[in-house]
Amino acid sequence: MIKLGKTNTLTVVKKVDFGMYLDGGREIGQILLPTRYVPEGLKIGQEIEVFLYLDQDEKIIATTEMPLAQVGDFAFLEVAWVNNFGAFLHWGPMKDLFVPFREQKMKMTKGHSYIVHVHLDEDSYRIMASAKVDRYIDTTYPPYHVGDEVEVLVWQKTELGLKVIVNNRYGGLLYDDQVFRNLRTGDKTKAYISQIRPDGKLDLMLSRKGQAAVEDFSDTLLQYIKDNGGHTVLGDKSPAEDIYDTFGVSKKVFKKAVGDLYKKRLITIDTDGLHAI
Repeated sequence: MIKLGKTNTLTVVKKVDFGMYLDGGREIGQILLPTRYVPEGLKIGQEIEVFLYLDQDEKIIATTEMPLAQVGDFAFLEVAWVNNFGAFLHWGPMKDLFVPFREQKMKMTKGHSYIVHVHLDEDSYRIMASAKVDRYIDTTYPPYHVGDEVEVLVWQKTELGLKVIVNNRYGGLLYDDQVFRNLRTGDKTKAYISQIRPDGKLDLMLSRKGQAAVEDFSDTLLQYIKDNGGHTVLGDKSPAEDIYDTFGVSKKVFKKAVGDLYKKRLITIDTDGLHAI
């Protein structure tokens, strides 16, 4: 069964002057892959991965160029233009993605970017987006454990910290005292589960706890020193801002990693910085 608004692996069934037709199954029939998207050497009977969307005539069409987000995704997209029906977001190579006024938390403005959820409209079967992302956050209990690494999309600032979307599915919070670098709405980064609340909501941190964080960063620091001629001017007395700007970690983690590498006799600590042995 094909999935509109997502990537599909389909079989080539016919070649024509303006492209190739792909097998969309008994219910859909053949789907056109226009010539400009046909890879050189593609033959009848071969399979190809394509993205399916609706063209201007509301017909399903295939492309090998992928959009910035697919159905089911949360994404940070820029408004391309606005009309009397809603806003249209830059989405990639195909026509812009529609956000009706009823799906906007505030009136969207051309040139501004917003966190949205991409979905199929149940009534029209059209691909569209909604800025009312709360309703699309999964509220089931997440299948994670404390310490698990996840990917987060920064959603919005709150009094406690940053609300994020975890693994394109769940809601989470990065508390202010866990944010050691500048993160803004739309940024994606890896994070770690620090707590799973009874209601299933997730608390996160940007680095692992304790010794695990030190060991992770120790490897990074040693490789950095080696990649930079076996030396770095940064050391225990360097400003926390310089350490963070270079490595994205707190000075506390940096100092522990330095101590870890020194004890293992992998570096020396000198007045001009750190040297790899």
